[in-house]
Amino acid sequence: MAQDMTGHERILTALSCEVPDRVPVFELYLNESSIINIAKLLAPGKVTVEAEADMFGEERDDILDLYCLIVTELGLDATCSNFSIGLEQIDEKTARDRFGTLYTLSEHGEPLPFDSPIKSYSDAAGFDMAAQLEDEDLAPIQHIMEKLGPDRAHFLVVNDPFKVSWRRRGGLENLLMDYALDPQLALALSRIATDFDLAVIEKATKLGVDFIVMPGDLSSETTTLISPDHYRKYVKPYHREIVECAHQHGLKIVKHSDGNMWPILDDFLEVGFDGLHPIQPQCMDIREVKSYVAGKACILGNIDCRDLLVFGTEEEVEETVKETIEIAAPGGGYIISSSNSIHPGCKPENYIAMVRAAHQYGVY
Repeated sequence: MAQDMTGHERILTALSCEVPDRVPVFELYLNESSIINIAKLLAPGKVTVEAEADMFGEERDDILDLYCLIVTELGLDATCSNFSIGLEQIDEKTARDRFGTLYTLSEHGEPLPFDSPIKSYSDAAGFDMAAQLEDEDLAPIQHIMEKLGPDRAHFLVVNDPFKVSWRRRGGLENLLMDYALDPQLALALSRIATDFDLAVIEKATKLGVDFIVMPGDLSSETTTLISPDHYRKYVKPYHREIVECAHQHGLKIVKHSDGNMWPILDDFLEVGFDGLHPIQPQCMDIREVKSYVAGKACILGNIDCRDLLVFGTEEEVEETVKETIEIAAPGGGYIISSSNSIHPGCKPENYIAMVRAAHQYGVY
């Protein structure tokens, strides 16, 4: 076991299912207002930025700078950022990305697609998202990497082809109907989405990014959103292709999905994901998951952001972090984070308490 590792080394060691010097700390996403409120606690009187409507994936430089302040002040081991999809606001409630999908905007949370140019197999023919990817789309992670340097682990978000597909179809319900009624279109969308993800990974590699996280929920708290058979037909082969591409470029890749992942957990392991996030505590027991995947994949997350980080006390957060580390950390292969993200409902004091407790109790 090495001592005094960098954040990059710590994350890499954990994702290799080995034992670092301490449990690494990661967070998939901090909402814009959360970044501002946490930064105000860490640097009182110095934060003058005000939150705007949260345009998912379109980070502002002043918010990125505050995010870097949080990473530095709290000693986070990793950063995580999105790439741009060219989202442009049409009016107060509507936006369009560069691929033609229309979204309903909300004050908090991810824009919701409601219409798209792809409505049939003929619309999908020749639809090339990868050709529309621009170097400047990765400007946020470039900004962060230049500001914080190579000692941190820098994760780039590359959306799951399942998620990219339902965005291109103008909504999840449309893609699910395609699985039942138009398999040809569903497979075409998987191909379009995967080619795009592969192009993003190619650009990320050239920038020096070496960690990928792939959001895209495939489960609810009871079971998968699609049947395991549909997962194995429409998603799993493309997951395998993306993981193999990442590994060929020397990148570790983490799969994010909320909910109960047990019905397809073996599939994730077969595909070769290096990490599984976030092991949602409402439906997955972290002791059971760690025992099952030990040596095969790293586990990330499990600190409850639905109830604990929203309603709990700092003392309750500290105790939960301590207990979780005692369960999940032995033998390595654990990275601590929330059970999804730090959204506006999370108390900034609780997030700070979570990170500081991880440093206190996470030493091997």
